[in-house]
Amino acid sequence: MTASDDAPPEDDTGLAEFGYRPELQRTLGNFHTFAAGISYISILTGTFQLFYFGYGHGGAAYWWSWPMVFVGQLMVALCFAELAARHPVAGSVYNWAKKLGNPHIGWLAGWMMLVASIVSLAAVALAYQLTLPQISTAFQFVGDGTGTYDTATNAVLLAAALILFTTLVNAFGVKLMARINTAGVFVELIATVVLVVLFAVHIVRGPEVLLQTHHTGAGQHLGYVGAFLTASLASAYVMYGFDTAASLGEESLDPSRNAPRAILRALIASFVLGGLVLLLALMSVSSLDGKGLTTDGLQYVVLDVLGETGGRAMLWCVLIAVTVCALAVHTAAIRLAFAMARDTNLPFAARLARVSPRFRTPVLPAVIIGVLALAVLLLNIRQPQIFSVVTSIGIIMIYAAYLLVTAPMLVARLRGRWRPAGGGRFGLGRWGLPVNLAAVLWGAAMIVNLAWPRAAVYNAAPPHHWYLRWGAVLFVGLVAVGGFAYYWCVQRHRTGVLADHAARPAPPDGTDAPAAVPARD
Repeated sequence: MTASDDAPPEDDTGLAEFGYRPELQRTLGNFHTFAAGISYISILTGTFQLFYFGYGHGGAAYWWSWPMVFVGQLMVALCFAELAARHPVAGSVYNWAKKLGNPHIGWLAGWMMLVASIVSLAAVALAYQLTLPQISTAFQFVGDGTGTYDTATNAVLLAAALILFTTLVNAFGVKLMARINTAGVFVELIATVVLVVLFAVHIVRGPEVLLQTHHTGAGQHLGYVGAFLTASLASAYVMYGFDTAASLGEESLDPSRNAPRAILRALIASFVLGGLVLLLALMSVSSLDGKGLTTDGLQYVVLDVLGETGGRAMLWCVLIAVTVCALAVHTAAIRLAFAMARDTNLPFAARLARVSPRFRTPVLPAVIIGVLALAVLLLNIRQPQIFSVVTSIGIIMIYAAYLLVTAPMLVARLRGRWRPAGGGRFGLGRWGLPVNLAAVLWGAAMIVNLAWPRAAVYNAAPPHHWYLRWGAVLFVGLVAVGGFAYYWCVQRHRTGVLADHAARPAPPDGTDAPAAVPARD
């Protein structure tokens, strides 16, 4: 899709409500926004990265966590769609929490989401290790993969190369990112459909496989329920990030209509296609007792069902999906950092919020986020359970950031302060209150479930230490409390829209006026 660099005036009217003037280039059409949302969710990335974890902890019956997570996340997505119709603005979660609650809640939501996005970028990039060595052992650069730290160290090396790529692409502007992302999503969707068909023609057992727990509940305090709740992390990891479509609202055409549709379509498409991939994989794999199911996951199933040639071809498609997923995560993090910086809510705000006159995108945040994601990887370079630990921490903070939007939204509804967009745009009508309440309860329950100090998730391999088992609670608590303490003592005194980014009200004589909202850097 093509469009003039000058956006229609109605696309920018909502920015004035936040005190911003339009700066980013509106070039993204309906499919671009959908592609951004679905590439962040990324069916092939999430299912291939953590199938081994879900199956290993819950057996084939873990599949039921997929529709469970979908229903819960759909409640959140419906709230976000209503918000996107009203406020399609960069750094969606941050600005929504600020608008619905107050600047303090907004900052905490933005901070949690920003840190989570950096951790998630590192987590997604780690998926290269689960795919590339399966394609060829030549990609196992560190050892032969049998050493204690071979896999984790090699994973960091491959992930670093991917993060370097996403940094460069994002630094060169949204047009290049959109082209690569759209092409990658097209390949991913086609590959997913093909994979579903290929699995379907190789079925060796019926859907009753979904009732098999493989005795994973043995030794659990809650029996299989405990095992199932642990395994549900594999599904929870996939179905988030749909707010990216709204976060690109300032670079999209007609975002108040396109963004809500993109949010819901991305989530629903991911649920349907991902659910079919998981179901048919379990029905077509030659043996449910194969060791590779709990070590290599879906990569093992693909090679087992499709053979070496067909399996490797499909794994290349998975690699493309991982690449565009990392690109989408990086892109969303940049928009969030830009949104917070133009409110003077990050250190060195003026530099972080600067939009490159050549590429029409914030370049410095792209570089800094890439560097910080690499730092997360380096901190975990000798962590054998690196995949589940980094992934879990990232998910918890994103669920917390989402809760900091849905909870204030629920309060606003109860107090009669929430008004949908109107004008034929998306709205929940009388279903708004029950859907919003369900979203809040779901978010709170999942945070508790994901952060629960399970040794199987946070300290599965020796050495066993209490602080490793409680690592998620300690890390997320430190990020939340420490970050907010910094904001309260330092950053809140500087909050205000930077003069270079503030809306410029037209004076009576029609001449240009200077920015009306100065701020200190």
